Amino acid sequence: MPETMSAAENYRDIVTELDAHAKKHEQETPQLIVVSKTFDANTIQPVIDAGARVFGENRVQEAQAKWPELKAKTAEIELHLIGPLQSNKTADAVALFDCIQTVDREKIAKAIAREMKSQEKQLKLFVQVNTGSEPQKAGVLPETATDFVRWCQDELGLSIEGLMCIPPFHENPGPHFALLRKLARESGLTKLSMGMSADYLTATEFGASHVRVGSSIFGKR
Repeated sequence: MPETMSAAENYRDIVTELDAHAKKHEQETPQLIVVSKTFDANTIQPVIDAGARVFGENRVQEAQAKWPELKAKTAEIELHLIGPLQSNKTADAVALFDCIQTVDREKIAKAIAREMKSQEKQLKLFVQVNTGSEPQKAGVLPETATDFVRWCQDELGLSIEGLMCIPPFHENPGPHFALLRKLARESGLTKLSMGMSADYLTATEFGASHVRVGSSIFGKR
C-alpha cells in the first residue's frame, strides 16, 4: 500500500480486496485481524473508527497498556493473542483477550483451562501448528497436531475452534496452508488462521477463515 495512504484507508482497501478475491476463488471472505503490535492507541483508534473490530497482539504486557481503554470505548472489539504465551502471563491473557491463537503445548493448555474456569470466562482457542517443523518456532509439530487437539478437547474440555500457522519466511506458503487445511479437516475443525501481509490473498484461496495483517495497514514497524 502507498505510504501516503492512511492506516484507515489501507484497512478499508484490504477489506474490499479480500472480499473480491474470496468471491473470485469461491471461498468465504476471511475475517481480517488487524495486527496492532508496537502501535499505540492513537494510531489504532482511526482504524477502529474505519470499522475494524478484530485486532491481534503479540505480547500480553504491551496489550495491557493500550487495549482496556480502547475496548471500553468500543464494546464490540475482539482481541486475539497471536504471539507465544508464557505460563506466568496466562491469567492476564485470559482476562484481557477474547481469543488465544497460540495454544501449543500441554502446560499452556492446562493453564488456560484453569484460568478460564477461575475467571468464569470462555475464550475462543486455536492450536498453533509449526508446519515447517522449524526448531526456533512455536507450535505443535504437524504429526502430533491431531492428537494434541483431541487431548485438549477430551482431557481438558477445551473447545478448540481451529488451527493457526506461520509458514517459513523463505518458502512458498501454499503447501503450508494446504497442510493446515488438511490437519484441520482431520481434527474436525473449521477455522484456519493463516496468511499475513505478504500472503493473505494466497491464504484466502486455501480457505483461511482469519488472516492477520499488520504492516500492509499501518506501514513498516
